[in-house]
Amino acid sequence: WVLQPLFITCGSLFIESHSEFSCEPIRLRMCQDLPYNTTFMPNLLNHYDQQTAALAMEPFHPMVNLVCSPDLRMFLCALYAPVCTTYGRVSMPCRSLCLRAKDECHKLMEIFGLSWPDDMECSRYESYCDEPYPRQEDLQTGSEPTDQSSMTVQRDYGFWCPRELKVDPDLGYTFMGKKDCSAPCPSMFFSQQELTFTRYFIGVISIVCLSATLFTFLTFLIDVTRFRYPERPIIFYAVCYVMVSLVFFLGFLLEDRVACNAVSPAQFRASTITQGSHNKACTLFFMVLYFFTMAGSVWWVILTITWFLAAVPKWGSEAIEKKALLFHAVAWGLPGALTVTLLALNKIEGDGISGVCFIGIYDIEALRWFVLAPLCLNVAVGVSLLLVGIVALNRVRMEIPLEKENQTKLVKFMIRMGVFSVLYLVPLLTVIGCYIYEHTYRGIWETTWMDENCRRYHIPFNQIVFVIL
Repeated sequence: WVLQPLFITCGSLFIESHSEFSCEPIRLRMCQDLPYNTTFMPNLLNHYDQQTAALAMEPFHPMVNLVCSPDLRMFLCALYAPVCTTYGRVSMPCRSLCLRAKDECHKLMEIFGLSWPDDMECSRYESYCDEPYPRQEDLQTGSEPTDQSSMTVQRDYGFWCPRELKVDPDLGYTFMGKKDCSAPCPSMFFSQQELTFTRYFIGVISIVCLSATLFTFLTFLIDVTRFRYPERPIIFYAVCYVMVSLVFFLGFLLEDRVACNAVSPAQFRASTITQGSHNKACTLFFMVLYFFTMAGSVWWVILTITWFLAAVPKWGSEAIEKKALLFHAVAWGLPGALTVTLLALNKIEGDGISGVCFIGIYDIEALRWFVLAPLCLNVAVGVSLLLVGIVALNRVRMEIPLEKENQTKLVKFMIRMGVFSVLYLVPLLTVIGCYIYEHTYRGIWETTWMDENCRRYHIPFNQIVFVIL
C-alpha cells in the first residue's frame, strides 16, 4: 500500500449552474462595426467574459488581417460575441458560413501551425439554413442601442470546462460532471515541491514492499512444505503485493507518461489525466493493480477463514487443504469479475502523482462501490473471524490442561496471528480512512481548486458583476 499525504486547505464554496444571460456592449476589437452592437456572456464557447474571449481569439487575428476568407471574421464573432436578443433566443451561425470559412482558411492556418478547433467543428451548426449572420429577426429585437443605465446582478456560472482541459468527444471523458473534459495533470492539489516529495516517497515504499514480499515468496519456493494450511494464504497474499508494489515502482520510473495525456499546443490543450481504456499501458496498469489489490484483500479473508477452521472446529492441515481449490476460485474469481466489470464500465483513471492507473481517483461513485465497499466488507468479515478464532484458542489455553510444549505452540500460534493481523490491518485501515476522508471532502477540494485557478484556466465562478444596461 502506498499512503499519499494530504497537504490541502479546504474551504466551503458552493457553485451552481449559471442562470440568465445579460446583454452588454461588444468590446472585442475584431468584432467592432458589426450589424449588431450587443452580446452576452458566457458565449457559445464557454468564455465567461469578453476579456477571456479576446485572449482566445488572438491566434485568429493573422487570418482575419490577411482576409483568407470574407466569412471568417463574422463566423468568429458569431461564436465569441454572439448577437444578444431580448427574447432570449440563442442565434447560431449556419453550417454553410462555417464551411466557407474553414475551407478558405485551413491552409493558411496550417502555415501558422494552427488546426481548426474541435469546438468550432461545422457539424455542430444548423445545416438547413443559408442566411447571413445575424438574421434579420435578431437585428430587429436584439441589437437596439440600450440606455447607459447600470445595475448589479449576480452571475452563477457553475463549472465550465476550460479549453485547455477539453478532450476529443469520442473518448468519453468526464470531469466534475462535464463531458469531454479531464482533470489537469499531474495534480490539481499538490505543489511542485509536494509532488516531488510524494513521488519519491511512493518510489521508496514500493521498493521496500517489493523486497519484503519477494523475499517471502522466494522463501516459500525454497521450502514449500514449510508453509502449510492454515498459513499458506500468506504466500498468495505476498504474491499479490509483489505485483502491486511492482506496478507502483514502474509508475515511479515512468512518472506521468502513462497516467497523463500529452500536451497539444496546436489545439491549445494542456496535459490532462487519462481516462478509459484507449491508453493500453494505462489499462494494463489498472488491470494488474486493481486485480491484485482486491485479490490480496480476499486472500487475507481466506487466511482468517483457515485460522478460524483450525481454531474453532479444530480442522487439521489436511482437511483445510482439501478446500484449496475453492479458496483459489474465490480469491482469483471475484477480483477478476470486478476488474472485467470496471473495464466494461470504462472507469479507469490515471493518477498523475504515482504514475499508475486505478479507479476512484476523480470518480467518487467508483471509489465508493468498487474500492471502499469491497475493502470494508473484507475487513469486517476478516476481523470477525479473527476475533472468534482468538477467543476460541484463548479458551482452550485457559480451560483445558495442556503440556508445556503444546501450551508454548498454542501461544506462538496466537502471537503469529495477532502480529500478522496488526501488520496487515493498520496500513489497510489507514488507507481506508484516507479514502473516506477524500470521499467526504472531494467536493470542497474541487471548488477550492476552481476558486484558486479560475483566472489561470478562465473558469467562471460565483461572483457579483457590474452590467451596463
